[in-house]
Amino acid sequence: MSTITISLVQTTLHWENKGANRQHFEEKIASLVGKTQVVFLPEMFTTGFSMNPSQLAEKMDGESVTWMKKMAAQYRLILTGSLIIEEGGHYFNRLIWMLPTGDFGYYDKRHLFAFAGEDQHYTAGNKRLITAVNGWRFNLQVCYDLRFPVWARQQISNGEPEYDVLVYVANWPERRRQAWTTLLQARAIENQCYVIGVNRIGEDGKGIYHSGDSMVIDPLGEILFAQKDQEAIHTLTLNKVRLTEIRQSLPFLKDGDGFGLMTS
Repeated sequence: MSTITISLVQTTLHWENKGANRQHFEEKIASLVGKTQVVFLPEMFTTGFSMNPSQLAEKMDGESVTWMKKMAAQYRLILTGSLIIEEGGHYFNRLIWMLPTGDFGYYDKRHLFAFAGEDQHYTAGNKRLITAVNGWRFNLQVCYDLRFPVWARQQISNGEPEYDVLVYVANWPERRRQAWTTLLQARAIENQCYVIGVNRIGEDGKGIYHSGDSMVIDPLGEILFAQKDQEAIHTLTLNKVRLTEIRQSLPFLKDGDGFGLMTS
């Protein structure tokens, strides 16, 4: 398809209260019925950015993933966001890409935010998730991954870029908003793709304030949507023709350095 319609939900979170957050988001998702194809929620949308996984983690068959399946099926949309998952004795900050069919993909956050002790509580992922829907390819990442451009770098396969849209779900503090907004634009320009950044607003349980600044950026770095401080449920249609025209008229990607990602 030449277009895809996406929605970002920028809102406050109830600190470490999974039930309250699920109810909070259900009301917002219900308002999008028939208006969108993909809904993006912030990082750790059921809890806030908590370093208390032993008390808050769920299994993949737990209430929150089950809730995502229900929402995606009931409202016939793709739902994505990250939450705290326990698997094999490890805790993960895991992004779920939930389809209306109940099928899903997932991505475990690669770059853990040591400054807040995330690396002491969670296990890092080592595999990117690039998923396709209606001819669009999404590269799905989480918050701090934004600071590491190699992890997002477009690679060329059979003469084509590997993805069209780069997504960051986040709990990014207001005190570092300049880095957030600048790096989101940089990722769009260097990878010639649309970039979606969806962040929370409000103060968390540690007294850290988040200004949101959720954004949608086109492949030239132009800001198509941005919202600071206020709650926002924003729906926007992305255009593949526009993306292709930019890549063909400015064929910079073909001059890039070839490389392979090494993970551990």
